[in-house]
Amino acid sequence: MKYPVDLEPIEAAARRLVGGGLVAFPTETVYGLGADAENPDAIAGIYAVKGRPADHPVIVHLAPGASLDYWACDIPDIAWSLVEAFWPGPLTLILHRAPHVPDAVSGGQDTIGLRCPSHPIAQALLAQFAALKGGHGGVAAPSANKFGQVSPTTADHVRSGFPDLGADQLMILDGGAAQVGIESTILDLSRVGSGTPPVLLRPGHISPKDIADVIGIMPLQQAGPDAPRVSGSLKAHYAPHTPLQLVSRVELDAMLCQPADTTRRVVLAFGAPPLSEEVLAKKGWHWCRAPQKADAYAHDLYARLRDMDAMACDLILLERPPQTPSWQAVNDRIGRAAAAFNP
Repeated sequence: MKYPVDLEPIEAAARRLVGGGLVAFPTETVYGLGADAENPDAIAGIYAVKGRPADHPVIVHLAPGASLDYWACDIPDIAWSLVEAFWPGPLTLILHRAPHVPDAVSGGQDTIGLRCPSHPIAQALLAQFAALKGGHGGVAAPSANKFGQVSPTTADHVRSGFPDLGADQLMILDGGAAQVGIESTILDLSRVGSGTPPVLLRPGHISPKDIADVIGIMPLQQAGPDAPRVSGSLKAHYAPHTPLQLVSRVELDAMLCQPADTTRRVVLAFGAPPLSEEVLAKKGWHWCRAPQKADAYAHDLYARLRDMDAMACDLILLERPPQTPSWQAVNDRIGRAAAAFNP
């Protein structure tokens, strides 16, 4: 991904982090809300600004070439293979947290989530911050939005999410639109040493097949009740303000055939509407076409949800995507978004 790197604001942002402040920065997945991962007070600032539950972990972002051993211990051999294959990139590894790392980053657990983003501005920020910290700086960063709401994929999304925070409270680095558009894959390796195989805790752009091609384990085990808590694992998450419902195309067409009512609906569907735009407008429906490919859908998803939220409709309807492996991450995100309105 090409994007110009202006060192002056990056150096200022790194100093802000060293001083215990907050910096929103771009990654290839979504924008992160960052603080010094070794400063519990700074991490507490993330939780306060987001309204995030204290037991919900954050991910620590590292510069390319950072020492994994500084942040984690009892690292299994397959972790090094995955780092070599996918870092920098959208893969988070859950490992045993090194004793000196504050448990604030892991919600009080003995694990830690680590990843190395590929966005050039993120890499420059992380490298500069690590240099100021003596070589081992890491930035704790969940998505830069209020807890449970739609993740930001542009700097403007971050600004709109925190309208009451001035530049003295939150510095924002603009790196354009996120390339991937949904959060990283999270893989638990913290129990490999005790005999538990790698566990997929959150699907993302790096697929189970991608991982299996490196470590030779397929299928990956799915999360159970004893799995570590991780970002984005709650039933309801990634939700717009407007109620959202998942429907099949058959259900969608049946709803269109019902008599018009006062409910204003916006639809994201894969095919064309069966009615004319004029008839749809009279019914109070607005129809949007969804990308046919999973990666393109993921890239557009959060921006689309924000746009639909802004239409002042009463209900967002999403046509269910295919239930195939390539759509796993998208189905995870929209399923959690819908769960916010269907507990």
